[in-house]
Parts: sequence; C-alpha cells; structure tokens
Amino acid sequence: MRNNQAPDTVADVEMSQLVADRERVNEDKIKRDDEIIDEFGEYNYGWHDSDAAGEAAKKGIDESVVRAISADKGEPEWMLDYRIQGYRAFIDKPMPHWGVDLSDFNADDFKYYVKPIDKQAASWDDLPDDIRNTYDKLGIPEAEKNRLVSGVAAQYESEVIYNSIQEDLSKQGVIFVDTDTAVREYPDLVKKYFATVIPPDDNKFAALNTAAWSGGSFVYVPKGVHVEIPLQAYFRINTPNMGQFERTLIIADEGSYVHYVEGCTAPIYATDSLHAANVEIVVEPHARVRYTTVQNWSNNVYNLVTQRAYVKEGGTMEWVDGNIGSKATMKYPACILAEPYARGETMTLGFAGQGQYQDTGAKMIHLAPHTSSTIVSKSISRSGGRSAYRGQVKIVEGAYGSSSSVVCDALLVDEYSRSDTYPHVDVREDDVSMAHEATVSKVSEDQLFYLMSRGLPEKEAMGMIVRGFVEPISRELPMEYALELNRLVELQMEGSVG
Repeated sequence: MRNNQAPDTVADVEMSQLVADRERVNEDKIKRDDEIIDEFGEYNYGWHDSDAAGEAAKKGIDESVVRAISADKGEPEWMLDYRIQGYRAFIDKPMPHWGVDLSDFNADDFKYYVKPIDKQAASWDDLPDDIRNTYDKLGIPEAEKNRLVSGVAAQYESEVIYNSIQEDLSKQGVIFVDTDTAVREYPDLVKKYFATVIPPDDNKFAALNTAAWSGGSFVYVPKGVHVEIPLQAYFRINTPNMGQFERTLIIADEGSYVHYVEGCTAPIYATDSLHAANVEIVVEPHARVRYTTVQNWSNNVYNLVTQRAYVKEGGTMEWVDGNIGSKATMKYPACILAEPYARGETMTLGFAGQGQYQDTGAKMIHLAPHTSSTIVSKSISRSGGRSAYRGQVKIVEGAYGSSSSVVCDALLVDEYSRSDTYPHVDVREDDVSMAHEATVSKVSEDQLFYLMSRGLPEKEAMGMIVRGFVEPISRELPMEYALELNRLVELQMEGSVG
C-alpha cells in the first residue's frame, strides 16, 4: 500500500514545489512592479496648511445648519427656499445602491461650512501666507501672470478666496465671479437659471449640494462674445472630514464661446472627505461651451458630482473629464439636447489605482430632431483598482435624424484589477443612427518587450503605451493641461507591468 502511494506522493511534492516556485516568482515580480509604481506614483499634493477655521467647524448637517449657512451669506429668501428643498430631498432620497460602495458613507461625518478668510482677496499677496503658498505650489498665480488663462477663481474649503478676470473681457460684459457674489450682484440672472438644469430634488447628492452649496463659479458670456483663452477655477480641500459643495453655473448666450477649466486636489488624511459639486450649464442657440476637468483628489475623498448642460438650437456642449484620484468617484457629465441641431460631446478618462473605484461615464438625452452626440470613455485600472463606464443614450420619439456614437476603451495593467461597462441605450425613433462599441485590453509583457527591444527603458516603454492610450483625451486639453494630465497618469502607472 505504501509503495503504491509513493509515486503519487513524489508527484504531489513536486507539484507543491512548482506552485511555490511560481508563487515566489509572481510575488517577486509584483514586488518589483510595485517598487516602480511607488517610485513614480506618489501623490504630490498631499500637504496641508494650518487649520484654525477647520478645527472650529462642527460636523453634521440638519435644517439649522442649512439656515445658518444661508444667514451667514446674507442670502435672499428665494435662495434659502432652494436650500431647504434640497435638504428635505436629501433626507428623503435613499442612498444609491449601484455604482461605488457607499455603505460606509455617513453624512454626519463631514464638516459642511468652513470659512477660511473673512473677505475675498483682491490680490494673491493679500492672502494668508500658508494659503498663498499652497496656490504658489500649485502654480495658479503663475498661470495667471503668464496669461495662460483669462480669469482665475481659487476656492479653498467652502469659499472662493480669490477671483479675477482680464479687463478686456469685463469690458465686453463677460461676468466671472464666485456664485455667492453672483447671488448678491446679479440676482436676476442667477434666479433665472439657478436649479433649472439640476432641480433641488434631482438625486441624493445633488440635493445635498443644493442644501449646503458654497462657492463655485458663475459665468455669463454675452451674445456673440468669444472668450478665446480659458477661464480657470481651482478647488482645494484642506480640512480633515471636509465637505466641499461648490455650485457652478455657466450661461453662454447666443453665438458665444467659452472654455472653463477646473482642477482639484486635497491633502491625505486617515479619515474621508467629501466633494459633491453641482455644475449647471445653459448653452443658448448656436453657442459653444467646453468644460474641462482634471481632478486629482487624494485617495480619501468621495467624489460625487452632478454635471449637466441644457443645449438649445445649434448649440454645442463639450465635456472633457479626467478623473485621476479619489477614493470613489461617481460622475456622469450629461447633455440635454433640447432643440434641433444641438450637439453634445463627452470625453472621459478614469484612472483607478489601489483602493480606488472610478464609476464614470456620460449621459446624452436627445429631445429634438437632428441632434447628435459622441461619447468617448477611457479607463485604466491597476493594482486592484476598479473602473466602470456607466452611460445613457436616450433618443425620444420625434427626434428623427439624430445620431449617437459611444466608444468605451478599458486598459487593465495587471491580473487582479477590474473594468465594467454598463451602457443603457433607449431609442424610440426609427430614423436615427446609433453605434456603441467597447474594448478591454491589457498591457502585456509582449508590448513592453517589443519597445524595450528597440532600446527603450521599461519606464519609458510603459509611458509610451499609456500616452498612446490617453492621447484622444489629452489632445483635447490646452497644452499645459495636456502635459499635466499625461504627467499625472504616468506618475500613477509607469512601470506597472501586467
């Protein structure tokens, strides 16, 4: 009996040894890859400043907190009414059970209003040293000085602390102020458009923004005016457990054009923070708006954003959306193509690293004939990160002659990351063109070997593969932002070999 079992025992030992050797090789390889990733993947925006205002702020939200925010800002009754509607809708609506895992989310964990300074600064030199130094590190004053942007808004915690616009644009009637200032100085314009694209009860986190909003940008471009150089806004969270709820409202009047660019960062803390912005855009007939986002939140931030544009006859809305950081992102830039020949375009990039879930995509709602839309979605997953495309295209009955194209590309960098696609297509009209395609590819050692055999070091080879993948997004950015996006992705990914 013992002799009969001996060959099997030897085979079992050999197989166990083989498995152990393979695991050791894989562990060594993973360790080597992780060392390369760590070398290039450090989050460079994780410092924090002194925080007296944040430490004094209390956590949690109820109706008294909402009323106190409105009272501190000296708002009119109609804005308080919106806030109360939003708060009650937030309480009534259930937590989403799709998308990212929000089971640990607790609204009472966050601080809803942190006022870092008493008065908006007229110049960068007027800011407290630590805040000014933060924006110096981010390069925002330098961009303004070199006229890379035609206007700058800098939000720190709950308030816009600095806002400027070039004099020639101001003379043409362009308005670029923080939304709080707009409520005071341009109440008729704000009242006409506020919450018309995103109602107070639209979804749970849009409702929370309506209740607790503070800061953000208000942009109005008069008829026929073209703002050729982008307007820029930069949002910075400093306080632990901070909730940032900027409210941005952009109106492009008939035949006008504007490009608005935003960037975002936050320190690294052991506890979570929340970013829940609302962005409403109205594109009047034959106007064009481009809204570009490069968000690089630290991996302790919930990024739960509602972005939507209402596009009228012959208008064009373009979303260019890069999501590099955060713990969890849910963001789906949307276009309501409300009148004939309206056009919507969305290009999104989601990067999911270790411990991250990027649930991103787009929505295109065709309500009129001869409307058209394009969605290009790119995602990258590495080190166990998870990315997903979640999109909706709806073409209603009567929207004849309309067309829509959706392209989803996912890049997996290793064996244990994940990518999902959740498309929803609802076409109620026969005379339309609808196309959808999705691909998943993997960075392979064959690709790297080929490039390295041509003399490229491993890091440069990976960088070339990554740049080629994100190029459709980066080429749509202004040059300095394209360089920044490529740099951020390469810092996160370079050397990570599947």
